Amino acid sequence: MAVSSPRSSSQRELARQKPPAWKSYLVGLAKLPWTWRITIVYLAVMLFLPVTAMLLKASTEPPAKFWEIATSEIAIATYEVTFLTALAAGLINGVFGTLIAWVFVRYDFPFKRLLDATVDLPFALPTAVAGLTLATVYSDNGWIGSLFAPFGIKIAFTRLGVAIAMIFISLPFIVRTVQPVLLEMEKETEEAAWSLGASESQTFWKVILPPLFPSILTGIALGFSRAVGEYGSTVIVASNTPFNDLIAPVLIFQRLEQYDYSGATVIGVVLLAISLVMLLGINLLQAWGRRYDAK
Repeated sequence: MAVSSPRSSSQRELARQKPPAWKSYLVGLAKLPWTWRITIVYLAVMLFLPVTAMLLKASTEPPAKFWEIATSEIAIATYEVTFLTALAAGLINGVFGTLIAWVFVRYDFPFKRLLDATVDLPFALPTAVAGLTLATVYSDNGWIGSLFAPFGIKIAFTRLGVAIAMIFISLPFIVRTVQPVLLEMEKETEEAAWSLGASESQTFWKVILPPLFPSILTGIALGFSRAVGEYGSTVIVASNTPFNDLIAPVLIFQRLEQYDYSGATVIGVVLLAISLVMLLGINLLQAWGRRYDAK
């Protein structure tokens, strides 16, 4: 009969006395500063647990069924409409939002404060009200839609209407991200470039744009993220027709109405994954922009 050594017995005794891993984590958490504890608990409850629950719900589907739902024709069409339209809205706002921020910072004019405050209107306006307003203005009988209707251009209840809704709700992100950087930029730098013989275009591309580039990318990323998840305004201004202007958030809601919870969760997981990949790419561009600025 094999006789256990005193050393192996002591090791087993220590293993029995060792507390469970979850207790060790709790003890370590209790030793952290209270600011860290509040941050970890808040992020866990508001971010990590909901995402984990969604992933677990989606994992209940077999891999073959998951792939079938995620790559169905209607799902692929909604991804294309959602992400390409949101990206186009972000790029358009990247140009015009920067221009608006430039005007607010560099010029004084009547009602400047009023117009500056109006930029934040999409933040305060309920999305359903925004959708109803846009549908009314851009419909064939609306103030703006009636101007394009004689040329056969339909805006409301089309993909173009979805793009306008996304531009409307994501514009403040660009303006409010670029504006503080413009306020910190010294105009003497531009004047020095002019005194050295640089033209206005050279001053813009080589002096003004490099410091602004990271903030512009940040605003585009924030606006893109906001547009991808938009539901309230787009569901009203669009016809929600599959393969035309149906976006992914509306498709998820339609699946929920049909009690297809697993299908809705699968679409949500794919939406989350694509958003994370695109935001990672934008963050890499931001890091490149900061290195370029440092040089």
